[in-house]
Amino acid sequence: MSINYIYPEFEVVRNPNRCICCRVCERQCANEVHRFDADGKVMLSDESKCVNCQRCVSLCPTRALKIIKSDCVLRENANWQNQTIKEIYKQAESGGVLLSSMGNPNPLPVYFDKILINASQVTNPSIDPLREPMETKVFLGKKPNKIERDKDGNFINNLPPQIELSMPVMFSAMSYGSISYNAHKSLALAAQKLGILYNTGEGGLHEDFYVYGDNTIVQVASGRFGVHENYLQAGKAIEIKMGQGAKPGIGGHLPGTKIVGDVSKTRMIPEGSDAISPAPHHDIYSIEDLRQLVYSLKEATAYKKPVIVKVAAVHNIAAIASGIARSGADVIAIDGFRGGTGAAPTRVRDNVGIPIELALAAVDKRLRDEGIRNNVSLVVGGSIRSAADVVKSIALGADACYIATAALLALGCHLCRTCQTGKCNWGIATQNPELVKRLNPEIGSQRLINLMTAWKHEIKEMMGGMGINSIETLRGNRLMLRGIGLNEKELEILGISHAGQ
Repeated sequence: MSINYIYPEFEVVRNPNRCICCRVCERQCANEVHRFDADGKVMLSDESKCVNCQRCVSLCPTRALKIIKSDCVLRENANWQNQTIKEIYKQAESGGVLLSSMGNPNPLPVYFDKILINASQVTNPSIDPLREPMETKVFLGKKPNKIERDKDGNFINNLPPQIELSMPVMFSAMSYGSISYNAHKSLALAAQKLGILYNTGEGGLHEDFYVYGDNTIVQVASGRFGVHENYLQAGKAIEIKMGQGAKPGIGGHLPGTKIVGDVSKTRMIPEGSDAISPAPHHDIYSIEDLRQLVYSLKEATAYKKPVIVKVAAVHNIAAIASGIARSGADVIAIDGFRGGTGAAPTRVRDNVGIPIELALAAVDKRLRDEGIRNNVSLVVGGSIRSAADVVKSIALGADACYIATAALLALGCHLCRTCQTGKCNWGIATQNPELVKRLNPEIGSQRLINLMTAWKHEIKEMMGGMGINSIETLRGNRLMLRGIGLNEKELEILGISHAGQ
């Protein structure tokens, strides 16, 4: 028998004076942490299986449970930290690549937290959003550089297809398969009621969700899973996924254990087979190749649907975005290094890519300097956590934001970061029917609507405090931002002044 070098990360603390052995925790835990000892008539816990999803804590009727982080740690070493050593133990045991889910958890700078918003005082009066008009509606797509009129002075409508949003937020790509049917339905229902869009991700669109087509972005990724003519026609817009923030330069991988039933049918691949998306699109090796796919998709949909190109935030992102803007794409979506994922190689997730704040500022400046900013709209994602992050993103140059992790948290996700196992106790990142039914789409969609309604109010309040009454006026208005605790180079890239200036 081999030695287990790794002590459980979490401890289950059970108060024997409160525990009534109702066995709710046992029934609710997909990881089989809890079990009832009939002889001793007590509940026992196998802490080595606990991922701290908090399902048992939330549902325990007597509040007898809590999960705490174990204080059993290896000897302190600033260079060889506990997590580093444990990862080596895991690889020495398995010989495999470590997989992780959700976004980068490391204590790297969060620039949103080092940016402050300006406010109006005396000379530039603020606006009361409760009593005065405030426009949060945005349109994504290519815009003309000037207004044209006919010989009678009437406006000539030469706008290409646009995406209309009631507020500058959309639900980002999460594929059917990586998340459950009920999670997808929650997103679709909420998007429809809010007047925004949700993204199918690279797993195709379940036939039940075609009715939400006017609020759907259909994605075309390198694996082309679930892509066919009706699929392309179903959505309001089409997104070409070149990369994502959690794993730049890496393709997708959905384990065969999740390719079951309707997931198999929707993706058009056999049950039980791994869905592996190649790292590159094998027909795209240049901007010219990308342009070919952009126009192929436009041709296939009679030029009625905007085409989005999604890329990860990497070191030469400004130059990449400049090329995409010339490819015929209508929208560029940029995903920062803190973006979530169902599964990614741990080393890639934690070490590749750059922060979305710096990438956005660099791209917006480059496109403006080249006089092509109106060629495309910019959508950014990668750990947009609040209405304040949305406001700061727009002031840095974005037209709208993608959210995914925040949406999952609204659905009940507890960020236990074990999505890749398929044992999501909250019914979100799983295909297990018994787990899927734990998420009620009606309740889930209402929670998403509540979250977005709250954010919309906060966006209005912050804009009003700045004396700004529309998203369009805020876009790229970096005078409304100030940095704190940032060096000169960071301020230069962000294009903002330091607080006090």
